[in-house]
Amino acid sequence: MARDRSPSRPRRRAAVVAAAAAALALAGAQCAAAGPSAAAGLPRGHDVSSHQGHVDWPAARSDGARFTYIKATESTGYRNPYFARQYAGARRAHLIRGAYHFARPDQSSGAAQAAYFVRHGGGWRADGWTLPPALDIEYDPYDGRHICYGLGHRRMVRWIRSFSDELRRLTGRRPVIYTTAQWWASCTGGSRAFASDHPLWIARHGTSGPGSLPGGWSSWTFWQYGTEGGLPGDQNLFHGPPSRLRAFARGR
Repeated sequence: MARDRSPSRPRRRAAVVAAAAAALALAGAQCAAAGPSAAAGLPRGHDVSSHQGHVDWPAARSDGARFTYIKATESTGYRNPYFARQYAGARRAHLIRGAYHFARPDQSSGAAQAAYFVRHGGGWRADGWTLPPALDIEYDPYDGRHICYGLGHRRMVRWIRSFSDELRRLTGRRPVIYTTAQWWASCTGGSRAFASDHPLWIARHGTSGPGSLPGGWSSWTFWQYGTEGGLPGDQNLFHGPPSRLRAFARGR
């Protein structure tokens, strides 16, 4: 995810492209717009950032979207300039929507980034329309040589825990964790510390299923299966019927 980037420092295009390719970690053809056939019938959704700009939410709803995640923040110095309009537009189109934060563990503490996220759109309430806040933690898009942001396994696990604890203190909910199996193994050592109480948003593209899950998770909640398809931004599925999606938004 995180198709838009903070302008905090110069970046080489080649490095960004290389890191983006690594972030997908799963090269391959994109899935069809309707989603993998093996998961037919599950609620479809998508995630967007400032890269999508002014999203036609009624059209997305008409095309099958039932939920969306919208990028709100990155580190403690970037806010999606389209966030408020995108978030309100999704709600008006009767989409269940939530916000996500792109993690920069090399920039500041997990707690500081969680607080910044909540101040700028990462809140939650049990209204049946608001998904739990999500933490997008994946390959460093600015430095392909340091995919784990210069942190070892233990420090990375502590960073994620710090983010999660502060988010729970501020909102009452643990974050959904968006990641890839490869990044999780490489950067947390396959930590199983979050599987019991953090919903998993797994990224795996160009396949008929999400594959082996990382870190002790026995099931996924969201699956990002492609970067192109019938909906704006990245393509996702929710692992359950529409009634379960609404219950999940209510905190059940």
